[in-house]
Amino acid sequence: MSITVHPDFGQIEILLRRCGVLDPDLPTTRIVTHGAVIYLNGDRAWKMKRPVRLRFFDFSTPDRRHDVLARELELNRRFAPEVYRAVHAIRRDADGSLHLDGAGETVDWVLEMTRFDDDALLVTRAEPGRLDDAFLRTLAETVVDLHRDSPISDDPHGADRLREVVDGNLASMSAFPHILDPDAAEHLTRRIGAMIDENAYLLDHRARTGRVRRVHGDLHLGNIAIIDDRPVPFDCLEFDEEMATTDVLYDLAFLVMDLWARGLRHEANTVVNHYLDLSADDEDAYRLLPIMLAIRATVRAHVNAAADNPAQARRYLALAEGFTNPTTPRLIAIGGGSGTGKTTAARAMGGDVDPAPGARILRTDVLRKRLAGVGMTERLPRSTYTSQARAAVYEELNRLAGIDLAGGMSVIADAVFGSHAQQRAIADVAAESGVEFTGYWLELDEAERISRIEHRGPDASDADAAVARHQTGTLETPVDWIRGEWPESP
Repeated sequence: MSITVHPDFGQIEILLRRCGVLDPDLPTTRIVTHGAVIYLNGDRAWKMKRPVRLRFFDFSTPDRRHDVLARELELNRRFAPEVYRAVHAIRRDADGSLHLDGAGETVDWVLEMTRFDDDALLVTRAEPGRLDDAFLRTLAETVVDLHRDSPISDDPHGADRLREVVDGNLASMSAFPHILDPDAAEHLTRRIGAMIDENAYLLDHRARTGRVRRVHGDLHLGNIAIIDDRPVPFDCLEFDEEMATTDVLYDLAFLVMDLWARGLRHEANTVVNHYLDLSADDEDAYRLLPIMLAIRATVRAHVNAAADNPAQARRYLALAEGFTNPTTPRLIAIGGGSGTGKTTAARAMGGDVDPAPGARILRTDVLRKRLAGVGMTERLPRSTYTSQARAAVYEELNRLAGIDLAGGMSVIADAVFGSHAQQRAIADVAAESGVEFTGYWLELDEAERISRIEHRGPDASDADAAVARHQTGTLETPVDWIRGEWPESP
């Protein structure tokens, strides 16, 4: 985010040139933020903290700038070691010459980073059709790993953490009444506050059970690079431990909101569903996502207002309001034999089902691996496919669907549903939750199903050709579900 040029910029650049950091024969690009200046030169990026004191941070002394740069290096090397190289002292000899490290008086500090291409940023590629599902699932896996390795907070007050952010957002919005309508800001704040109150127990429970952690803190599309075809988060929030210590789903929500704001509903839904598939500890908290998306969008609203970008500020305010609008959830079941395209259909329609961020896709193949305590793509022996195990998987599917529906979220249930009893049970979940139910029964000839199974890549499904043949003629076709090819829309 660019801001007005400050006199220290020229001084910093002169400093870097005098100590030999910037090659005068190479073009130099300057990137300015509230607290830092970054110079791109050759294959390196050099970052210095500006000598400023603002509301959120104090970089007014060399010691403070050193501490925060050292912390930035430490934190970011967890997930981007190829980018973050070292923190160097800029020192002055007795004769007045400047150099990096070594002896002499310390003048300032600079962070050395490996430069990557501008088009490597995920934000430059976040357009319809440019992010395939395989990459999106890898992105979700990256965030899961990041959160799994993040230090756990011992603060049990998850709801209060979000309330503080909401209160701060209102104060920030109130500074720009000519851009952000004060009545709309007040109404949004009250609505988000009410949603937090409704879910306070769950938020506090998550804090007590390790889901509040020292996370990235600023996980938007502009802070994720694609290096060697894999997503690499960088530039985490380093100057405020409290701001960067939050619920892991709130950290994820920045990324999801960023995708949703660009109209990439399918992409956002794919990321959040794969994250939850891999993170069982977050499974019962899908209902929290609208709250967290609204808060993230509100942050973007007042940040754009501060940057004198009224159109974007109002757009994000409207987006935040949309996340808080009540929406009637629904339950969609997709059944049929292995290889009929159930999972493809579920993923295709997931992002189009309200409310944001789309439907939670509950897949028996994933739940089976979770209950067995194995990795998602690890094959289970056929001996484990007992009637008791099958019943346990469907019981878990119905249980989780009920939890999500009770929380106001829509669900797509992806399973064979090969018996009338299983079909009635999932329909009963909808009836008990008071929501609309739609069942789709997908059909395909045996040879095509087997071909699809034999050509699929790594997947949670253990179905093979023998399973497909066994299913032919043995599955009980539902009488009141929509039959045929999978639909283009729900």
